[in-house]
Amino acid sequence: MMFSRRRTWVGRLICPILLVGMLPAFGAFADEPEPTNVSFDGLIASPQPGWPQWRGVRRDGISDETGLLDQWPDTGPPLLWQIAGLGTGWSSPIVVGQRIYITGDVGDDLVIFAFDLEGRLQWQVRNGQAWKGPYPGSRATCTYADGRLYHLNAHGRLVCLAADTGQELWAINVLERFEGRNITWALSECLLVDGDRVIVTPGGRRGLMAALHKEDGRTLWTTPALGDDDATYSSPILFQHADRRIIANCSSAHGFGVDADSGELLWTVPLSNRFATNVSAPVYDRGQMYYVTPYGEEGRAYRLVPTAAGFDAELVWEAPMDTVTGCAVLWDGIMYVSGYRRAKWWFALDWQTGETVAQQKDLTTGAAIYADGSLMVLDERGAAGMYRIDGNGLQPAGRFVLVDDRIRDAWAHPVLLDGRLYLRYHDRLWCFDVRQ
Repeated sequence: MMFSRRRTWVGRLICPILLVGMLPAFGAFADEPEPTNVSFDGLIASPQPGWPQWRGVRRDGISDETGLLDQWPDTGPPLLWQIAGLGTGWSSPIVVGQRIYITGDVGDDLVIFAFDLEGRLQWQVRNGQAWKGPYPGSRATCTYADGRLYHLNAHGRLVCLAADTGQELWAINVLERFEGRNITWALSECLLVDGDRVIVTPGGRRGLMAALHKEDGRTLWTTPALGDDDATYSSPILFQHADRRIIANCSSAHGFGVDADSGELLWTVPLSNRFATNVSAPVYDRGQMYYVTPYGEEGRAYRLVPTAAGFDAELVWEAPMDTVTGCAVLWDGIMYVSGYRRAKWWFALDWQTGETVAQQKDLTTGAAIYADGSLMVLDERGAAGMYRIDGNGLQPAGRFVLVDDRIRDAWAHPVLLDGRLYLRYHDRLWCFDVRQ
């Protein structure tokens, strides 16, 4: 099935206007009046500058930048620089002001690096031990807030650093504090900062999720344990719906949501598989949640219905998606996502129905970001590509090989800021100029 005109996409879903600019609903239609007394509903953006956290300001893989290339040369966009020596790892960079922050396992240490915008090292510090278990390497991306960096290592050590110098300000072990246990492939959560709270999901007997004060690490609230569930590999999102601020994430066997201000559990949905491996982050838009897990409950969308106790999550549709390391990108009523075992390529799904409206097979499963009418992808085999999104679906607009070796673990998410596309594969970070 081919796409209909772009205007019908807008007609199916108005919320991307809210997601991108927090403009009034129906702002796309000049002949319709702006509503009044309507509460904001949508993802809550970080107030921090730049690309301050995993997957961008709203954790949705969407950039508001324009003026970008609409076609890549066969050799890829112009390379500005590359750096090596990051060690082993899958964390993505974040970019704030004149600094780039990224992590890697170097020898026996988890190292947090700070570079300037030309790739020159400014400082590096240790955050505990490297992960030497299955799939060795650093996992989580740093989060920036008000001059500080927050990072969770694979063993549960959560550290707060001064972003300008790397000085350690405080640290705790969340598995010890909340009586959790590490998981097969190690903790991988990219921390969320919400106001004065650092949000973490230790999955312990003393806290499924917890909020720590960002100044000193003391516990502000906890969500009670969810049965025998442990932590898993996904990271939370923050949004507002029905006049509540909500955090959604996954445990080893459930998708769930909690009240962002109290930690109260608001709903759960089943999300289990034999490996207790939930990696892909939830997706939210206008009262609808999407969760996905491989080998079990695959792609499922739920409608959130307010109740006296929180919300009922009512199943709306199912799709045969089994995403693992990548995450979905929702734009203009269409969700872009790749499969893992069943169909290891890229799909466009209608957000309202779950129906496949387009697919492309030239890139394998991976991670993507959206910007300026294009989807930019790094697939797990080390190829980078771009699709133009138009009335005819996903149109290939350039592809090049980033990593020449035969690999299957290019899992870091792309980053885009100020016309620069950052791609990471283990020891190396590349910076490309994607401006017109």
